[in-house]
Amino acid sequence: MAGLYRTVMDTFWCEYVWLPPNTTWKDIAPESSAEVQHADYRHLLYPLPMALVMLSLRYVLEKYWFAPVGISIGIKNTKPKRAPSNPVLEKAYTTSKKWKHKQIQGLAKQLDMSERQVERWLRLRKGQNKPSTLTKFCENSWRCLYYTSSFIYGLAVLWNKPWLWNINECWNGFPHQSVTNDIWWYYMISMAFYWSLCVSQFFDVKRKDFWQMFIHHIATIVLMCLSWVVNVFRIGSLVLVVHDSADIFLEAAKMAKYSGYQKVCDTIFAIFTVLWIVTRLGVYPFWIIRNTSIEAPKIVPMFPAYYIFNSLLCLLLVLHCFWTYLILKIVANSLNAGQMEGDIRSSSEDYSEDSKSQ
Repeated sequence: MAGLYRTVMDTFWCEYVWLPPNTTWKDIAPESSAEVQHADYRHLLYPLPMALVMLSLRYVLEKYWFAPVGISIGIKNTKPKRAPSNPVLEKAYTTSKKWKHKQIQGLAKQLDMSERQVERWLRLRKGQNKPSTLTKFCENSWRCLYYTSSFIYGLAVLWNKPWLWNINECWNGFPHQSVTNDIWWYYMISMAFYWSLCVSQFFDVKRKDFWQMFIHHIATIVLMCLSWVVNVFRIGSLVLVVHDSADIFLEAAKMAKYSGYQKVCDTIFAIFTVLWIVTRLGVYPFWIIRNTSIEAPKIVPMFPAYYIFNSLLCLLLVLHCFWTYLILKIVANSLNAGQMEGDIRSSSEDYSEDSKSQ
């Protein structure tokens, strides 16, 4: 069994696939050079316990900081009214959460209720599991705090790095590039955060793009792990800092909305929309992906892992396009309504209903 495992691992981590030509794993091992401190693949385990620490920190901050602040500015922690117990309607709801008019008529006749009573029960049942406004405010506060801290730290770390100012430096000397302590912490903390999101997503406010976000988190973690193992952390650090910048304003806009500051929300959301389009559909594809797709092959010899890495970068771009569509949809609705309606990551199964309730 051990021999089979060894064979599978050796096949998967084939040097031909993951490393440039004429390079071996020994060449980029942490102890292979006194001058170059290569990334250590064993360190990829560190983000797992760090994610647990991050989840614990989030719990403490939400309970003892974000929630009290939210309550102090008037955000209520009231839970939605529960639907009356009705086994027949509950069974029908479990089967399908969207009822057609004919089904409502049949249930009303079966239970000797009016159609309006059945519809009211359905509305209450749909809403009873929705989180309170305070819960959503706390979640957004945590994300806003993280993205702000991560962006500031990332920018500070990269400010004196040559590849921030000349992206081709990401490939000069590759794969023999040293991992500095600040880059190490930037990577480990970022991976810990995305691991924590993979866990907390199943307990957080349910979003209409649940699976898209889950794919995003997994793709991000895989990208970071691969870039770490094969020493492509320089381009990875640029991807991180570009992604964090717009997310700050999205979370801040939602915080303002839940706090009742609609004009502030609209202003921040407008900033977010512009920044999102500039970074996710401008800087990301035309600076980063353009470099990895066009410039990098001119500097380093190509190898299979490069195509895997670049494909995952393109997958993130596809997700960006999907979310941009949702953002522009919100913008269009906002212009018609005179204020920001809903949330591009709505907490409702029914987007329109959630938009009205928020």
